Amino acid sequence: MNQLTIRGFGDDLQHEIEALARERGISLNRAAVLLIRRGAGLDDDRPHAKVIGDSLDDFIGSWTAEDEAEFLGGIEAMEQIDDKLWR
Repeated sequence: MNQLTIRGFGDDLQHEIEALARERGISLNRAAVLLIRRGAGLDDDRPHAKVIGDSLDDFIGSWTAEDEAEFLGGIEAMEQIDDKLWR
């Protein structure tokens, strides 16, 4: 299939397509194809896309002091070093 008509994708997606087209200096069609392929997990051309763990980037800096304290308390036992094992 070389041609497809898509309806009802909304203003937010339209703005993303237009922004990508402007940013890269490409046609709206090419920008839409890039976003569709990216969404399908194909030919993702973002430099950081294949980095393990980038899906959690939105959470960086979102913890409260209480969240941090709870987490650090939970892993405290894992940070103990058994001196006998390191001799």
